[in-house]
Amino acid sequence: MAKIEMKTPLVEMDGDEMTRIIWQVIKDRLICPYVDLKTEYYDLGLKRRDETDDAITVEAAEATRRLGVAVKCATITPNAARVEEYGLKEMWKSPNGTIRALLDGTVFRAPILVKGIQPVVRNWEAPITIARHAYGDVYKNVEIRVPGAGKVELMYTGEDGAEIRETVHEFDGPGVVQGTHNLDASIASFARSCFTYALDTKQDLWFSTKDTISKTYDHRFKDVFADVFEAEYADAFAEAGIEYFYTLIDDAVARVMKARGGFIWACKNYDGDVMSDMVSSAFGSLAMMTSVLVSPAGVYEYEAAHGTVQRHYYKHLKGESTSTNSVATIFAWTGALRKRGELDELPELAAFADRLEAATLATIEAGEMTGDLARITTIPNPKVLSTEGFIEAIAGRM
Repeated sequence: MAKIEMKTPLVEMDGDEMTRIIWQVIKDRLICPYVDLKTEYYDLGLKRRDETDDAITVEAAEATRRLGVAVKCATITPNAARVEEYGLKEMWKSPNGTIRALLDGTVFRAPILVKGIQPVVRNWEAPITIARHAYGDVYKNVEIRVPGAGKVELMYTGEDGAEIRETVHEFDGPGVVQGTHNLDASIASFARSCFTYALDTKQDLWFSTKDTISKTYDHRFKDVFADVFEAEYADAFAEAGIEYFYTLIDDAVARVMKARGGFIWACKNYDGDVMSDMVSSAFGSLAMMTSVLVSPAGVYEYEAAHGTVQRHYYKHLKGESTSTNSVATIFAWTGALRKRGELDELPELAAFADRLEAATLATIEAGEMTGDLARITTIPNPKVLSTEGFIEAIAGRM
């Protein structure tokens, strides 16, 4: 049969460990038999990032800005143990953080719902989408290991020479200190992305920070959101019959646990990182969540919301069977292919993405699934498949 043609390549960012293994199998069995796949390939595996002094990550982000749509495999963000394991030159920053900072977008993460996998929170009936700010905070921080007694100050020097100086802490012994930052322009872009996405999907938008404690930093987020909403979106929200409201993050957590779902919850960068894992786990599995970075310039980067599945990778290296859930990685590919089809006016490509997602969910609903889902499904007598076996079952349905 003739393969579906593509016009513009996707930016393809390969990754690490077990997800790298899955990545290739998905391409070989689920995509390339049907699509004349065109990609501009970047190897973001940890060894390649180390060889290029992380320049490959910047190149991939720049290619995404140029081509408009990217799909990314999960990657390792190294800690001290990884530096030793891989013999790295240094402890490289998160590639996701680097890409998000360069594209200045918002990450939207939503659980993948499937019959037979019930949310742990019994009253959740519809997906909760996490909108995560993709710039700054701890992901662009500066840290100091304070060696002993002394004073740490925070100082700003303006272009005119004016100074603002605040004492962070007077240490009487060793400790640690951290500096984080954000930009009004990035916060405003975050706000507009969230308001636009809410209007596009006809969902209420919640936003939460801790402005009662962080009376300057977090309060700035609250004020920018309020200003952008009143100036640009209030009338459109009223016309659409949807609501925007702000609340403290601790109040938001309490509300979320009692809600039905079906809304967008906007969070600062770190808050969104944590809460998206909480939401995905409560809906069933970290491997059952979509993730897309949307930049103000209309650039899209799709990825799985989970890590590289290190434990399964070590089993794989020993020749042992694994049962790794590939759903989020499959949906990263389908999201990118669908968006590429929409932007290039290729309805067959978008329809292929829909069919692949349907085949994936139908496989699970037929009782064929990986071990993580088999442990929590309400489907009687599920068949636990290996990593490759699950993908083969989807291929059979395709």
